[in-house]
Amino acid sequence: LDEKKFAVVVVGEGLKDADGKEVAADSNNVDSFGHAVLSGAADYLKDIVEAKLGTKTRTVKLGYAQRAASHFASATDVEEAFACGVAAVKAAINGRSGQMVTLKRTNSDTDPYQWTTGLQPLGDIANVEHLVPREWITPDGFLPNEKFINYAKPLVEGELDLPMENGLPKFATLDKVAVEKTLPARGAEAPAPAPEPAAAEAPEAEGAAEQPA
Repeated sequence: LDEKKFAVVVVGEGLKDADGKEVAADSNNVDSFGHAVLSGAADYLKDIVEAKLGTKTRTVKLGYAQRAASHFASATDVEEAFACGVAAVKAAINGRSGQMVTLKRTNSDTDPYQWTTGLQPLGDIANVEHLVPREWITPDGFLPNEKFINYAKPLVEGELDLPMENGLPKFATLDKVAVEKTLPARGAEAPAPAPEPAAAEAPEAEGAAEQPA
């Protein structure tokens, strides 16, 4: 601060202290798996900085900016999001439930980015941590290295050409069209298929003689 007069600190909600405790964990607020909800790591650090350095500090949650700026999404992100929606609708129409749409790279990180969608059982995903590989982080543990950049770069490439109206992006307005329900309610068993109607026996022709046994 004496030299630069300012500092920017980027921190994740899973920040831990020297004892391995998550500083933003709220033990009074847990998710459906019993995990403490993480929120407030930046505010935690803000209090420490202000108390020890006596300097004005403020926090910003980038999630708000991201949700309010979908017109700045990358072309890759929008294309993949649309494809995930299509895959989810097709899965529902085909009676697939308990599945999550996934994005799968079909080539290495050094080739032109190629991908496809897939389906994975929720049991393989829910309550399972997927960590950034340690080899994607610099030795000091503070920054991503070239391997992470090669992985992430295709995801943020491409710009959208959105129509504008009165200085604001004009998004599509969808009509609400009701469709016949296919999947059962959550936790309910799928209804048994309706029995096929029995074929009616054709009447004998009038005057037909009974065949002898």
